[in-house]
Amino acid sequence: MFRKLLIACLTLTLLLTACGSALPTPQPTSIPTQIPPTAAATAAAAPTTAIAPIVLTDGLGREVTLASPAQRVVSLAPSNTEILFAVGAGAQVVGRDEFSDYPEEAKSVASIGGSMGQYSLEAITALGPDLVLASGLNSPELVKSLEDLGLTVFYLPNPTTLEEMYANLLTVAQLTGHETQAVTLIESLKARVAAVDQKVAPLSSRPSVFYELDSTDPGKPYTAGPGTFVTLLIERAGGFNVGANLDSAWAPISLEQLVVYNPDMIILGDSLFGTTPESVKGRPGWQALQAVQQDRIYPFDDNLVSRPGPRLVDGLEQLAKLLHPDAFK
Repeated sequence: MFRKLLIACLTLTLLLTACGSALPTPQPTSIPTQIPPTAAATAAAAPTTAIAPIVLTDGLGREVTLASPAQRVVSLAPSNTEILFAVGAGAQVVGRDEFSDYPEEAKSVASIGGSMGQYSLEAITALGPDLVLASGLNSPELVKSLEDLGLTVFYLPNPTTLEEMYANLLTVAQLTGHETQAVTLIESLKARVAAVDQKVAPLSSRPSVFYELDSTDPGKPYTAGPGTFVTLLIERAGGFNVGANLDSAWAPISLEQLVVYNPDMIILGDSLFGTTPESVKGRPGWQALQAVQQDRIYPFDDNLVSRPGPRLVDGLEQLAKLLHPDAFK
């Protein structure tokens, strides 16, 4: 502004010189050098938008504070990684455990270890995260080790219901600044679950299911018991998990017990490790099971029911279609 006024004054002076005394001598122009008091007061009173800190309590009962949404996140579990990408924070993930393989984009993120629970603290620190997202797979001791390095760690609790899973989605969205996307995602997931409930509710049959996790010993394969998402989702899909009769969440079940339960179908969660329907049929004694006799043995992606993230709803839908194919045509 000052330069424009100065140029105008100089131009006017040159014009006056050229025209002689034909024009009156101009009066000096006063150029203000300070903002008037009223203007200064108005500027000082202008509101400023302050970003409120994010304060949330994690699964270990600790109050975790972020000055603003995390922009550099390291995930210590596959479920956490899937949640981060699902709520729209995938671009903010700078590190992930080596088992995080979904979605496809996650594979290009730097791995920080995790095999046998061993993470590279040096690799995590080198990534400069403003948030490390731990899970129920991680020990409190690991959380403390990371905090001792000056890192902010949020321990996401392991959900036991779909509702608790929804709550985890919203928590991660709050930590990363994607609440709107999370609300939309949760509404969509709830609608899909409701659609399954609507089709399953009127059905009278509830096929019994043996869900296999590990058949290293085919005479005593491991299965999922009570309190697991496998049991919860099989029941919600309109079936009964024979493993729910066991005393623990993950336990072996003998062939003798299976013969007693005689499940209507066998679902192979260990198909990811190469177990096939054909290999099950060839096991000694398994021909006594009606599921084997009727060729009702199905490979299944165990990640859909073992990783407590949004794909649990995918698992529910696929289980419902296996258990009640006529209802989902």
